[in-house]
Amino acid sequence: MGELRADWRLRLRREGAHGPICGAGVLVDQHTALTCAHVVDRPDAVMWVEFAENGDLEPVAARVLPGGWLPDGESGEDVAVLRLDSPRPQARPAPLERTLRGGMEVYATGYAVGFDDGMNLWGRISGASGDLVQLDAVTKAEVVRRGFSGAAVCTRPYEGHPARVVGLVVSWRGDTSEPLPERNRLAFSYLIPIERIAELSPLVDELSGSSAWDRAFEKRSIRWFEDPDEDPVKITVVTPGSGKDRSLRHLQHRAHVVHRGGSSRPELADHALEQITFPAGEYLAYWYWLLGTKPQPAHAADRAPVRPVAVLVDGLDEEPEPGPLIELLVRLRVLGFRLLLVFRHEGGTGWNAARDQLLRPALLAHADTLITRLQDEEFGRAIRRDVVDSASLSRATETADQRRRELRLIEVLKDPHERLSRLRGLIKTLRADLRHHGGQA
Repeated sequence: MGELRADWRLRLRREGAHGPICGAGVLVDQHTALTCAHVVDRPDAVMWVEFAENGDLEPVAARVLPGGWLPDGESGEDVAVLRLDSPRPQARPAPLERTLRGGMEVYATGYAVGFDDGMNLWGRISGASGDLVQLDAVTKAEVVRRGFSGAAVCTRPYEGHPARVVGLVVSWRGDTSEPLPERNRLAFSYLIPIERIAELSPLVDELSGSSAWDRAFEKRSIRWFEDPDEDPVKITVVTPGSGKDRSLRHLQHRAHVVHRGGSSRPELADHALEQITFPAGEYLAYWYWLLGTKPQPAHAADRAPVRPVAVLVDGLDEEPEPGPLIELLVRLRVLGFRLLLVFRHEGGTGWNAARDQLLRPALLAHADTLITRLQDEEFGRAIRRDVVDSASLSRATETADQRRRELRLIEVLKDPHERLSRLRGLIKTLRADLRHHGGQA
């Protein structure tokens, strides 16, 4: 099945952080949420947005975005686009889907009276009702009710196919006008599709497009941030205004230090030094060294942080003179910092220097570290099997020795592109070797 909890499912309150629960909402990017206009009540209202399924995310106030008030009208719209007072990039936004099919099985999570922590109701997409879509429940008890307005209507999640938001719950209707669905002879739920909301809101149109996000890039980047065994230096190209660019903005909070091309190098040095410890009175020695005006302090390499520190350089090619910045980054590598280098254009200013001074040395050192670990794993495994003696000693680390020979051949290659390609291939092979021998990579 899919994810049990989702950051993008929101619980909304009126009148402040402790006001009454009035409905649900959907986070669609770090700044923006969707809900029903009747939940907000009026365009100048201040709502309180809670991440009901992730207690680590702080609630935040939100207000209707200019142009985001789309109240109920002749076409049946009942939508409000909210702007959060402060962004929540830590929250993964909802994956939006414009396609609806009759018979599609869907569910919604709302906050009815007595169910402040949420309740889930299932149904099937039925047919169109003006610009709304009817949602049929199996029983009248599963028809949506007060507290579900603004809730995401989601597709059924399957393994490898996470839930996608196809619309917002807007209302329910019963044939005898009783206050609860089950008291009516007939009762149905209604949603407004994402496709219709996208027609009304240019922002939602942009966020629900096929190229709005780069999910593959997100997955690779999250793995890099979370796994210190990933390559210590990573270079990527992110075109401004692209889906990859939007995804990057949602990932920047994962870096310990963020530096934007053209910003102050002394400020970068300050932020980097906040991540390490050094003897009292030596701060300036390290600061001047990072800026290239003093020699390297004694035992600087021993000051590496206990936990890996990730530095994101966003727009290295937007640095007017990238040379001094790259030299500073080389010194951060001495301290063991991991680097994610973002170029805004392939082959931009500083590309070759970043490749030759940062990426290639880091990958060579990383390959050497992995070979040493593989050697330890092989030797330890041989000892555990009690097969190490004078005759078998030379074969105990046979795979690691072969990988070491391969690394030496790569080091003497002249073509930088071939050298990097072969080096990446070797690191991939080494990770597979370590997994085979029971180590981690």
